Amino acid sequence: MDNKLKISFTIITIIIGFMIAIQFQTVKEPVVRDTRDIWELRNALLKEKEVNSDLYAEMRAVEAKLEQYKTEQQSSPERALKQTLEELKTEAGLTEKTGPGVILTIEPAMEEILLGEKVQNISPELLERLVNELNQYEAMDISIDGHRLINTSVIRDINGETKVDGFSIKKIPFEVRVLTKDLETAKGLYNRMQVSQSVEDFFIDNLRVSISKPLEKVVVPPYEDTIRVRLMEPVKE
Repeated sequence: MDNKLKISFTIITIIIGFMIAIQFQTVKEPVVRDTRDIWELRNALLKEKEVNSDLYAEMRAVEAKLEQYKTEQQSSPERALKQTLEELKTEAGLTEKTGPGVILTIEPAMEEILLGEKVQNISPELLERLVNELNQYEAMDISIDGHRLINTSVIRDINGETKVDGFSIKKIPFEVRVLTKDLETAKGLYNRMQVSQSVEDFFIDNLRVSISKPLEKVVVPPYEDTIRVRLMEPVKE
């Protein structure tokens, strides 16, 4: 076999090998496609429309509130200022709030009680996962062991103790109180929590989460610590 034939054969072999490698990679990593059926797509679209509708409703409420403020400022600016302050306190979680919702009780699993073993602590990751799931299911206000959660709340481990905004979760059992927009939303949250992944995660850590039936009246306490505002200052005119 002369040199030209050898070179041609080598090039052809390399090309074939390259094509086989590409084909193997294509089979190994198929293109990810949306495999949802028509009903799943319809449900996803419906959910997006509901979110869009809620946003429009909030915009209309804000516009109506602005018009109300303009009117009240002309007639009674002190009253308008006081009303605004109270509304801001409520939105920030600084006031006690009552409404429909559910109460979750976190306690040792029955097996641990029968064996006489005591659960010493609860991991912050478990609580964070639970709070995220509750928010996903349209929880509006949450308190953990009597401590109200706000937008800046932090759940973390400090020196081996799980703390919520600096307050230790020392005693088990304790309650997680959840408020929702209305009783219907509370029922939906209750049903979803029956098959919750985070509830199963608690059981792995020898803890049980008991969920009350939807209640018309649940009370969550106000946030009692000082809210520290950073990277913000009054505008100087």
